[in-house]
Amino acid sequence: MTPMPYAGITGIDTHAHIFRQDLPMVPGRRYSPSYDATVEQYLAHLDSCGLSHGVLIQPSFLGTDNRYMVEALRRFPERLRGVAVVDAQVSDAELDELAAAGVVGVRLNLIGKALDGYAGPAWDNLFRRLARRGWQVEIQRGFTDLALIVPTILESGVTVVIDHFGLPTPSVRLDDPQHDGFFALLGQAPVWIKLSAAYRSQSDLARAQAIEARLREACGGVGRFLWGSDWPNTQFESQTRYDQQFALLEALLPNPEERRRVLVDNPATLFGFASA
Repeated sequence: MTPMPYAGITGIDTHAHIFRQDLPMVPGRRYSPSYDATVEQYLAHLDSCGLSHGVLIQPSFLGTDNRYMVEALRRFPERLRGVAVVDAQVSDAELDELAAAGVVGVRLNLIGKALDGYAGPAWDNLFRRLARRGWQVEIQRGFTDLALIVPTILESGVTVVIDHFGLPTPSVRLDDPQHDGFFALLGQAPVWIKLSAAYRSQSDLARAQAIEARLREACGGVGRFLWGSDWPNTQFESQTRYDQQFALLEALLPNPEERRRVLVDNPATLFGFASA
């Protein structure tokens, strides 16, 4: 049965970043932008592809200073939601303020991070607080390591979203038994995955199709798939464009009903657009 349509929602891009190059950035960052990526530019990309809504993800290089993203959320509350970066010790009052602006989750960019640091009591306490709010935890980490940290986070009862196909590098063999633990995770209801940024794992269309097929098998369908443009495609700006990322989704999901689930039904509920 086709799900009931969500009024006014034509499509939701669940992964994009906005920033200005003059904003204060964290020390030790892996990347520093040399240009601005504004919310106005982002909304223009949504409009050009016929998409109505988007989710802003706090860039790692801005750290826990979410003010620029929050300002955009407050300007366009009918179109945008946000995922913030916070410390484990963030206060409930700060979370309340973020929630009032339209933040619905927290992101952990775990690239290059020691995973055991996120398995301690401070982070567990935060995950449990997020679970009580109905928020999600988004994770960016390499394919082979996800099974080492996601089960611990799931014990808190919080919903987990895995970024960028799980970042399977070209050397990853999808039929390798060492990845069975990761695929088993995807059979659990609180785990969602973003079909986004295939280029970050050097995946062409054929490779992306193979990964999508294996993820679909593990998830039992497309009911927990999401799509994100990863705009402005930092460090890969010369290799891809917004419209090309949208075209990749259309190639991965040629069935219009499945594509609608991934673009509308799934993210509308997860990110709180359905109740907007």
